[in-house]
Amino acid sequence: MKFYTFRTIIEPDGKGYHGFVPILPGVHTCGATVKDVQKNLKEAIACHVQGLVKDKERIPREEETVEIVQTFSEQELSLSY
Repeated sequence: MKFYTFRTIIEPDGKGYHGFVPILPGVHTCGATVKDVQKNLKEAIACHVQGLVKDKERIPREEETVEIVQTFSEQELSLSY
């Protein structure tokens, strides 16, 4: 059995939460709770990947991506007050 891993990002959006999958453009969803968004993302990912397979397109793999979190000082961002 082959497994696929997709990085998801869930953020508060003022009305609940918004989630998306950076490696799968267009896969966005929302929900009242993080758990709701996780469930919705799982369904959206499955639907998107099924579409890729149907269209005979390659399923992107997370190991092909690089994630970098950068930290900036106020000075670097010219935010010195």
